Amino acid sequence: MKKLKLPVILIALMIMYACGGGGSEQKSEQQSEQQTQKKDVPESIKQGKGIGEVKEVELTVELDEQMIKRGREIYEMKCSSCHKLTDQRVVGPGFAGVTNRRKPEWIMNMITNVDVMLVEDPEAQKLLEECLTRMPNQNVKMEDARAILEFFRNNDMDKTGKKDQAI
Repeated sequence: MKKLKLPVILIALMIMYACGGGGSEQKSEQQSEQQTQKKDVPESIKQGKGIGEVKEVELTVELDEQMIKRGREIYEMKCSSCHKLTDQRVVGPGFAGVTNRRKPEWIMNMITNVDVMLVEDPEAQKLLEECLTRMPNQNVKMEDARAILEFFRNNDMDKTGKKDQAI
């Protein structure tokens, strides 16, 4: 009987250790890693502006008709096969209300810096998980991205009756 107790006790101790008996050290390492990750989040992500060259966008109350026209042309050429101007998702999400959900800096950074945004920005990653298709880098110039943003602002006024609610 004594010979049977020792192996049973050893096995019970090994099971307890494997199931969490040294877990406090492991948990503190995980907590430390999570705290480091939180500190390393760029300020632009915390502010909802995404990652890229665009740090501030100055918007006017009045929409710029020339920018809207240019933005529409670019949308039709580079975006319309994957995105609709309604809330309908095709390959990518629909654009209706985008300026009410996202800050202008985020929108422009997503257009001009899509590869980095999909790797580092949590909101862009959620869209990728939702849509299951990476947005291609269209090599859009900064002034063209601004024109697309103005076109989106105009589209939001047409489709939702408001714009720039994410500011």
